[in-house]
Amino acid sequence: MPQADFYLIDKPRFREQPLLLVCELARRAYDKRQSTLILVRDLDEAEALDELLWSFDEDAFIPHQIAGDDDDVDTAVLIAPPGLDTPDRALIINLRDEPCARACQRLLEVVPADAGARSGSRERWRAYQQRGYTLAKHDM
Repeated sequence: MPQADFYLIDKPRFREQPLLLVCELARRAYDKRQSTLILVRDLDEAEALDELLWSFDEDAFIPHQIAGDDDDVDTAVLIAPPGLDTPDRALIINLRDEPCARACQRLLEVVPADAGARSGSRERWRAYQQRGYTLAKHDM
């Protein structure tokens, strides 16, 4: 049964820079050798995340790239803006406003601190619940 984990941003360092939490989740996945797909809202967010993954921790090395190259399949962490056809992965981090419709074993939803953004997360929670996902919430 697939699992969906909702990470609600609460700590000041993640409130100031929400993509930092995404970097931490990607590092955990890479350390566990889990191939990861990150679904971003747009190309600007993809580029910001790409840059941050290189610089958020000087001791961390997470092989990643924005989708669209021939070696997408071999890249540990793939960042996918809308409109790009990318291979499915066992682990998906969803930053988009709509529920992820892709097949995966585990789905991570990053929920911003502002109340407006959290209302959409409740809809995604219900959507995954209806699809039979095991659900969990984590305050970050």
